[in-house]
Amino acid sequence: MSVPRLAISPEFPRELNGLAWPARKDVLAAVRRFLAGAPDAPVPERVRHARDRRVVTLRLADGLRAVALRVGDLYWFITVLPDEQAWTYARRHRYTVNSAIGVVESWDAEALDEIEPALRRAAAATDRRLLAHVCDGDLLHLGIDLRLLRLVRLMSTESHLAAAEPLLPESQYAPLAVLAQGGSMAAAWRALDARRAVPAGDIDPDDFVAALARSPDQAAFAGPATLERILTRPAWCTFLDPPQHRLAHGDGYPEPVLVTGGAGTGKTLVALHRAAHLARRAEGTVLFVTLSQGLAADLSARLDLLIDDEEARRRVEVVNIDRLAHRIVADAEGRPPKLAQPGELAELWRQAAAAVGCGRGPAFLAREWEQVVLAQNLRGLDEYLAAPRVGRGVELGPDERRTVWACIEEFQARLAATGRRTLLQLAAEASLVLGRSTGDLLEAGGRRREPYRYLIVDEAQDLHPAQWRLLRAAVPPGPDDVFVVGDPHQRMFDTHVSLDDVGIPARRAHLSTCYRVPREILTWAVRLRGGGPADGLVAGSTGFDGLRAIRGGERPVVRGYVSLEAELAGLVAQVRQWLAEGAAPEDVAVAARSPELVRAARAALREAGVDVKVTSLHGMKGLELTRVAVIGVADGVVPAPEALTPAEEDAAARAHDMQRERGLLYTACTRTREVLYVSYTGRASPFLPP
Repeated sequence: MSVPRLAISPEFPRELNGLAWPARKDVLAAVRRFLAGAPDAPVPERVRHARDRRVVTLRLADGLRAVALRVGDLYWFITVLPDEQAWTYARRHRYTVNSAIGVVESWDAEALDEIEPALRRAAAATDRRLLAHVCDGDLLHLGIDLRLLRLVRLMSTESHLAAAEPLLPESQYAPLAVLAQGGSMAAAWRALDARRAVPAGDIDPDDFVAALARSPDQAAFAGPATLERILTRPAWCTFLDPPQHRLAHGDGYPEPVLVTGGAGTGKTLVALHRAAHLARRAEGTVLFVTLSQGLAADLSARLDLLIDDEEARRRVEVVNIDRLAHRIVADAEGRPPKLAQPGELAELWRQAAAAVGCGRGPAFLAREWEQVVLAQNLRGLDEYLAAPRVGRGVELGPDERRTVWACIEEFQARLAATGRRTLLQLAAEASLVLGRSTGDLLEAGGRRREPYRYLIVDEAQDLHPAQWRLLRAAVPPGPDDVFVVGDPHQRMFDTHVSLDDVGIPARRAHLSTCYRVPREILTWAVRLRGGGPADGLVAGSTGFDGLRAIRGGERPVVRGYVSLEAELAGLVAQVRQWLAEGAAPEDVAVAARSPELVRAARAALREAGVDVKVTSLHGMKGLELTRVAVIGVADGVVPAPEALTPAEEDAAARAHDMQRERGLLYTACTRTREVLYVSYTGRASPFLPP
């Protein structure tokens, strides 16, 4: 018996992981036997009345069958289902190769047949046709399937196409949706081309094996060494959507790349695969930077899953930006630098202002130092007098600038006298250290010896210009040197930077398909975020740019209470209900804006014997859960009054603060894959949609 070749669809391990352990173990063993060509391997069985004659089923365990497509000696395992469901699935689906871009397409052919009579009745009632302005030749040139073309010609409204969307391959629906909305053929081609993961070359619609190779989001070829990885590790380790795959595996980017996208679009996933791709090239060390130590630990663990080769894994160093700066300065000075605390800094600003007779408050002075002086790396009074103060709403004349500069110098002197520094100072000093240590050291060919060959940055929207200068100094300019992912709408800190201004002139790519958050929650959260486009990372601003969710779900639950005690009781009841419904405790999180509410929620849940994660809104960054509860979303709590600059002090700064607070709540609410619960006491936060 010849040994078959095997490809796996992402649906197969997804269904496999939903089985109870004994059945899952039996299925895994059967697939291993099949791949090895063992005498007792499962036997393919033909499907009577199948819409695609290549479809077979294989009995893998008691009551469970694989549905597969057989092409020569290759079997594409599509799903595993109970017997009757497997036979039904096998009969109703057919599979094709897109004639324009050569990718695999899966069709629910039976469902499409069922909607045809309704479309015919609707067409008989009107002369209007949705795509009357597009000829058949143009649609066929876009790869539209002949059998679908017959249905498209019956459609009279966009709602008809929208109703068919769940039944269509994305490579068919995407260009049709553009044309239905009045878009040009060029725009339709762009929408179609976005579904291309790899270059197509010559396309043979009958060569299904080549089409599978061009469809890494739908098929992974499995051998003895890779089968376990595909079937037992999270799907994100193996399968990427075409836009994600192109970005992660591109080679020879001539300039830095910035990937933006809304919540749940897979930006961090792309960054992880990019790191793995560069590490496997074995051309140098990859520096992977993120915002916090908690995120760094999580990303490091995910890279352990993603990169099998130990030597390649050692080429990726994951670190949070503050630890990187701290380590560089400590190594240069021979001892760890001491850090100043926020309360200590505020007092030093008050003392400095009093010493020079400056009438500005500590918060204003601290922002001026961080957002103007440190952001632009200003070194003297003349530079400060000439510097633009972008984002600062209060004009300062030359005389007041001189007073503010004197205050900043006094503050820095007092801070230095304590032997302590701020994190942003460490970043600025670390970039100078790298400049001194690498500027005169040349390798063969004249390349400077920066510590790393490649840089990948996650959560880029929250990095300060001083931190960006450090990162630019850590990596030599060259092809594929810098890869950045971020979302200005999820900014949690008061940082606004254009990458061009810090020596990273990036070309931008954008992800617009949300895979995590259900449509109902995403739409609600976008309304909550409000405020229009967000600035930062690139010149101008970033909107939501067609952000859409791929699946529906439950609407957010928003509840108001008359007292905090009642709100906490409601929280306990809600979390208990989730756990009773089968939610795993590690997939549930509770978040609040204030430390007092975090402590109160933690105590109420602990007293009720409920053990789930309770954290601040900031602590939700990077998490992916099935159930999220955000409490205390009340007027006077969100936005947090202490986080807002008084309007009379700086109206522009206050506007930025409000957008940051919106972004914080938006980020927490979009961590869920399934259910969102929001509560408040008294009057709701003005951020909550009506």
